Amino acid sequence: MSVSDRLRSIAETEGDTEATDRHSQQEHLAGAVLRGIQAGFVATIIMTAFRLPILRSLPPSANFWAQYVTGDNPEEHTFMGLVLHFVYGIQAGAIFGGLFALQDAERSIEPEQRGLVWGSIYGMVLSAFGSQFMLKELLDIQLEADELALFHAGHLVYGLSLGAWVGSRTEGVEDPEAEYEYDDGN
Repeated sequence: MSVSDRLRSIAETEGDTEATDRHSQQEHLAGAVLRGIQAGFVATIIMTAFRLPILRSLPPSANFWAQYVTGDNPEEHTFMGLVLHFVYGIQAGAIFGGLFALQDAERSIEPEQRGLVWGSIYGMVLSAFGSQFMLKELLDIQLEADELALFHAGHLVYGLSLGAWVGSRTEGVEDPEAEYEYDDGN
């Protein structure tokens, strides 16, 4: 939507505070989802970088592609496995961004702190869903105890990264460049 379209929309609803509030809520939610998409991309990169040297394997999304699309060997689908991994991570980030924007918290809790707390919880919920439903039920993969611990750790890293990104770029953080300026002794 262009600036002139936004101004026209606001002018059309002037005096109608309910329509103006609804419009600003929609803009707020759209901005939060966009932040979530960005955060999902960044958090997926961080999670993948954490996971690769430890597990020495790519995420199991190649198994999904092989089982449900091609019917052949997952090792032949490294690229599609990574693409699916990023699609999942970006989509989960968009959902988190929207949910984070809908949450109403006291002002005594900074958005960055809320982001870290809710991001870590969200990451662990995704991990539980991934291990119990995606791996066990859909793909019939049973991880060993050490692999499962690292699977959960990777999702915790994802959640912390996601929450930190969204929280540091959300309401209450008026000017991130000024708020995180270290030259003046902050």
